[in-house]
Amino acid sequence: QVQLVESGGGLVQAGGSLRLSCAASGRTFRSYAMGWFRQAPGKEREFVAAINWSTGSTYYTDSVQGRFTISRDNAKNTVYLQMNSLKPEDTAVYYCAAAARNSGGYDRRVAYDYWGQGTQVTVSS
Repeated sequence: QVQLVESGGGLVQAGGSLRLSCAASGRTFRSYAMGWFRQAPGKEREFVAAINWSTGSTYYTDSVQGRFTISRDNAKNTVYLQMNSLKPEDTAVYYCAAAARNSGGYDRRVAYDYWGQGTQVTVSS
């Protein structure tokens, strides 16, 4: 079993920055890709960003392109989400996810096998 633990959420003013971390552990961790999703109150969980674990290729939803950066540290089995120029509409619970294999579509929730517990990000105006 793989465990994912997120950290780094909090309260920040609009225009500020936060960096989320997601540490993976448990048996022999091998991941095809890791992603970040978010869920605001009353809304569905949506894709934010993903990274191919071996190639480092990155993918973003349009609303965060140019503001957020996903990265990984292979040695630490950790993925990061650097969030700059935050907006109130970025307020949500952010979830880390890991895909064990290529199931098609980095932005599809069903492509991911493991999920973290989530970390709250609140952006005040």
